[in-house]
Amino acid sequence: MKKNIFFLAAIVLLAACSSQNKIKGTADSNANNNKGKWITLYDGKSLDGWKESEGPSFSIEDGAIKVAGKRSHLYYDGPVNNHDFKNFELKLQVMTKPGSNSGVYFHTAFQQRGFPDKGFEVQVNNSHTDWKRTAGLYDIKDTPATFVKDDEWFELYIKVEGKHVITKINGQTIIDWTEPDGAVAPKGHPARLISSGTFALQAHDPKSVVYYKDIMVKPLP
Repeated sequence: MKKNIFFLAAIVLLAACSSQNKIKGTADSNANNNKGKWITLYDGKSLDGWKESEGPSFSIEDGAIKVAGKRSHLYYDGPVNNHDFKNFELKLQVMTKPGSNSGVYFHTAFQQRGFPDKGFEVQVNNSHTDWKRTAGLYDIKDTPATFVKDDEWFELYIKVEGKHVITKINGQTIIDWTEPDGAVAPKGHPARLISSGTFALQAHDPKSVVYYKDIMVKPLP
């Protein structure tokens, strides 16, 4: 009887391991299949696959994500690449209202409160009092120049490959930066180093109103 019990337990254990391996294999396969393809992260009608921290400061308006409210961040938490991106291209349509400030984070991780500690922020700001303008790599390589106007849609593009980061506005390169070997995180940003992670949209303050749509990623090898 004991032998039969041990035999059945062994079968159950092997079946469980096999199931876990299949799940992992499927996830790995999906990640590999995504390489080199543009994939939508926002469906244009809901916040499915996204997770807000503090808020509520994010809603849907005319097919776009509207950012308006107190400080909060909306993190991609969906199935694409298991929301973990190292090398990638990201492109999205953005429109700022006058005096607004926002940002797009990459290589970040969900954080319940405060501005994300992990990852980098690509600035979104065309007329806010902060001099650091759209497409700058915040507190790493900023730009004081304004390349687009409020109340107009523009394409923001981010590419990370290895330690090389490129940002563009409507196809024009704004930032071309490579993290140096042995880099140390800047003061105030303890985990602002190239790694991997998810994306996040920023609600900066109650007076800022910004819209995002057509959010797409292309995972790279």
